[in-house]
Amino acid sequence: MRTKLSQFAFDLPKNLIAKYPTENRDDSRLMVVHRDTGEIEHKTFKDVISYFDDKDVFIFNNTKVFPARLYGRKEKTGARIEVFLLRELNTESRLWDVLVDPARKIRVGNKLYFSDEHDNDVLIAEVVDNTTSRGRTIRFLYDGPDEEFKKELHNLGNTPLPKFIDREAEEIDKERFQTIYAKEVGAVAAPTAGLHFSRELMKRLEIKGIDFAELTLHIGLGTFRSIDVEDLSKHKMDAEYFNIPELSVNQVNQAKDDKRRICAIGTTSMRAIESAVSAEEKLKVASGWTNKFIYPPYDFSIANAMISNFHLPKSSLLIMVCAFGGHDLIMKAYKEAVKEKYRFFSYGDAMLVI
Repeated sequence: MRTKLSQFAFDLPKNLIAKYPTENRDDSRLMVVHRDTGEIEHKTFKDVISYFDDKDVFIFNNTKVFPARLYGRKEKTGARIEVFLLRELNTESRLWDVLVDPARKIRVGNKLYFSDEHDNDVLIAEVVDNTTSRGRTIRFLYDGPDEEFKKELHNLGNTPLPKFIDREAEEIDKERFQTIYAKEVGAVAAPTAGLHFSRELMKRLEIKGIDFAELTLHIGLGTFRSIDVEDLSKHKMDAEYFNIPELSVNQVNQAKDDKRRICAIGTTSMRAIESAVSAEEKLKVASGWTNKFIYPPYDFSIANAMISNFHLPKSSLLIMVCAFGGHDLIMKAYKEAVKEKYRFFSYGDAMLVI
């Protein structure tokens, strides 16, 4: 029996997509879904602590979002161009993979100018390749050291809020579209399940004896790419870079041996650990690129609990949560979330599946 995309459709009123975060990170709502009984509870995120004990493990994705959205203008015409930095291809040549909007106006050889708030041209880039209908490769023409260049990029860039949030990035987003434990720069979107953790909550979890295992998975725009095939076995995920260090592997495998609760914080953490499973069904040290697409039916090897935000219909993220929690139970929970007016998407509320 093939798993079909249409099985993951539901009606989501647009007003339930959160435009702003809650005032305090851990004040968002938390729906708790029990896989064994089918029970659904309605809590506040800070209540998550009561579902875990000493020596349980939380697996956090410590990727850090860089300000990937730049606004520039095209030479001669001065037309406004949005450039979204996807990934650096070559540090020495300052080559980047980017998306441009509007794409139809950009040709190979065009120069793009990026100005600071005083209208001084700080960076100039040249389009060197047209790779796809929207994608381009550009070369920044900059003579200074790499550190200075990255600083300029950082100053010019805007927080890359996903388009569905439907507003321009503001000052608040610099802090709130970033987890408090973000360290490794390289993502163009936040691992949103982690946005609910405040410093106070992390301290309380630590005091309770919960272990924190960190890994890195740099989230790319492919996370938000819509799936356009009905047969999910034919969908190809974009590859994302991940790294799982030895310390985290040891923490997780010890907890697995001791039959503790191991909770993946977000679909990105889950995807990373499922991309690094040994023949003995243990977590292993790994780094590289993963294009793993998890959809039902799927046997999970490492985590036995998961925290996730409420995702959009027919998204790869919702599909993974259904693979973990069971299709019927998770779709029922989502129906209840809509009825109870939970907030959806990146700045929305959270779900704990245990």
